[in-house]
Amino acid sequence: MAAVTEPLVHIVLVQPLIPPNTGSVGRLCVGTGTRLHLVEPLGFDIDEKAVRRAGLDYWKDVDLHVHPDWEACKAAIGGPPERWHFLSSHGRTPYTAVPYAPGAVLVFGKETTGLGEALLDEAGDRLRAIPHFGPVRSLNLAVAAGIVLYEALRRLRPDALPTHSSTLDPRP
Repeated sequence: MAAVTEPLVHIVLVQPLIPPNTGSVGRLCVGTGTRLHLVEPLGFDIDEKAVRRAGLDYWKDVDLHVHPDWEACKAAIGGPPERWHFLSSHGRTPYTAVPYAPGAVLVFGKETTGLGEALLDEAGDRLRAIPHFGPVRSLNLAVAAGIVLYEALRRLRPDALPTHSSTLDPRP
């Protein structure tokens, strides 16, 4: 039996409601070797066509863990509190101004209400924000997850990211 490898980053979606967002985050996780945790209740069935469509044919490859509640999720992931980063429009610390350590946990709330009061209180000084400059309350869940995940990966694996644009496109 192969040993389970701890991912560099975990993404936690607490009670997500919109299947295409979860599918997009799942595809993001497959492309980055990130473990995806979903905290129930979910606003959809994870076998739902919309989730698979957004995740395309990658959904079967998602390192997916579904937890019945928040406490079960925390127990399953474990680790010291400083590894946990809670993303919210209520955060005062930008996601770019914090350290990320291997095993970082990025926690996102549901699309309509965010993390909710209990998780905002639990987060304390681990509450992070993504600045936005237009007349919106927040960014799309999948977009926000991608922004923060790539910042964490940039810090944790600088050797894996290209240093200039010519490495992105091999065409002359």
